[in-house]
Amino acid sequence: MNSFKSSSELARNTFGFPSTITLQNYITVITEDNFFKYLFNSLFITLVGVFFLLLLSAMVAYGISRYEFKRKEVVSTYFLIGMMFPVQLCVMPLFVILRNMQLLNTMTGVILLYIAGMSFPVFTLTKFFRNIPASIEESARLDGASEFRIFFSIIIPICKPVLATLGLINGIRIWNDFYIPMVFLSDSNKRTLMLSVYKYMSDFVRNWDLTFAAVVLTLIPILILYFLCSSQIVEGITDGTVKE
Repeated sequence: MNSFKSSSELARNTFGFPSTITLQNYITVITEDNFFKYLFNSLFITLVGVFFLLLLSAMVAYGISRYEFKRKEVVSTYFLIGMMFPVQLCVMPLFVILRNMQLLNTMTGVILLYIAGMSFPVFTLTKFFRNIPASIEESARLDGASEFRIFFSIIIPICKPVLATLGLINGIRIWNDFYIPMVFLSDSNKRTLMLSVYKYMSDFVRNWDLTFAAVVLTLIPILILYFLCSSQIVEGITDGTVKE
């Protein structure tokens, strides 16, 4: 409601319905700011990050669930431990690493940080892969299929519900993330939509009318995706966390 109010009306009528609905806040955010540039940055980081996060997580989880190798339990525990520590605890080492790799203030560096958050997807997919009968893969091997062919042509199609669920969960997390872009992206041209919302607020001036409009515009894409695919979330979480 507040996004449709003028600045003066918002100050005197914060919690009521707008007396006059105005779209000027939305027009200002879209036309007088680099809204579509920020939208592209957010979409690029989210889509690329989620794609490679799911791909690498699926490959790691498949290796853990299907193959026997030394230190297998150590590898599994390593990913589980990763779920216990937030990124805020290691921001300084990450800052130094990206600086030494010349990836600081780049979308590539930010995407790599998101891809590194593989703990929860690996845990969920490992549980799911262990419930797939091994006879399916054995039959494919007898027909001459390679390990990569089995993985991409048989295993990946089977786990589409779980991948869709993990894609939505991590997509929402990356899209809504504020901390990592704020720390590792100082270039205004690489700003995400979440950072653009913060831009309307400062210590001295608070453009609440524009802030509310920017927040609504930022939420619309991820809400549409969520409601279109919400049925996949319950199905995927149920399939991916069956107790053995």
